[in-house]
Amino acid sequence: MKREVWIGIDVGSITSKVVVIDEQERVLASTYERTRGRVVESVKEGLREVVAALAGHTVTGCAATGSARRLVGALVNADVVKNEITAHARAIHALCPSARTLIEIGGEDSKIVILRDGIPYDFAMNTVCAAGTGAFLDQLAGRLGLPVEELGDLAAVSTREVTIAGRCTVFAESDVIFKQQTGHRIEDIIAGACRALVRNYLNDVGKGKTIESPILFLGGVAANAGIREAFVEALGLPVTVPEHHNVMGAFGAALIAKETVVSATKMRSLDEIRSSDFRAETFTCPHCPNECEIVRFLRDGLATAHLGGRCERWTAEGTQASGAVRRAESAST
Repeated sequence: MKREVWIGIDVGSITSKVVVIDEQERVLASTYERTRGRVVESVKEGLREVVAALAGHTVTGCAATGSARRLVGALVNADVVKNEITAHARAIHALCPSARTLIEIGGEDSKIVILRDGIPYDFAMNTVCAAGTGAFLDQLAGRLGLPVEELGDLAAVSTREVTIAGRCTVFAESDVIFKQQTGHRIEDIIAGACRALVRNYLNDVGKGKTIESPILFLGGVAANAGIREAFVEALGLPVTVPEHHNVMGAFGAALIAKETVVSATKMRSLDEIRSSDFRAETFTCPHCPNECEIVRFLRDGLATAHLGGRCERWTAEGTQASGAVRRAESAST
């Protein structure tokens, strides 16, 4: 029986996620993989992997989110493009309407969202430092010669508390080396690093926020049991890691698409997306002293969308945008 399905795509700094949901908002298929700097290729691969779940069904809507949402939106011609705060909040409201705090830690960014009746009431993101993100754990795993996926299990068997300086990844690595050289066990060092990451997160991202239960922990780092236990210890409150925690942004995007698209989707077919030559280029807008750097998305050599600029010249639709493209091209030749 043919059913309607909706697609959510979330591409962040480190990973790409694709989720397909049905009419009952159940996850039919999902993918989670490292982007490795190849956003376009990773999205195409993610869509290829979920094709089996789409067989015989009709794609009714598609939404993009994450730090690369504009690029992804142009690539697939998404119906909706939303920021990750909105996408995560929508996903959590579907899973736990009473949730009050959302902790999300990704590869190179982390955020906290305070919810009131399912609506984002306050939020914050990390600054330039990655000490409270998954990059901290990646660096630790590399230093110890371990797969990052094993860190949580090792932290769980720690029996002694070891303090690791966590305000900076550079200082943390130096402290890890010192603790190794003074004979501390690997599992105790890892547990100390988990507490350091949580301490840094709460002092930076969570500073000044009223963290209340129910608390949900999302993102790839939520799979690390050592980090979850460190949050429980620091907050004195239960912390829940929901199913599909690592693709929650894509899940929320799919839900938004389901609620937003009222007619046929604008999304390009999967065959068109996979076979198209899609790339980005930049140029400087010559129309005023701001000299804004504009990102132009090209599909098979034709401009499809633009990003950047302090005015609406490059975000206008229809003939105005087309005219702007022609004027800029003429000025640059």
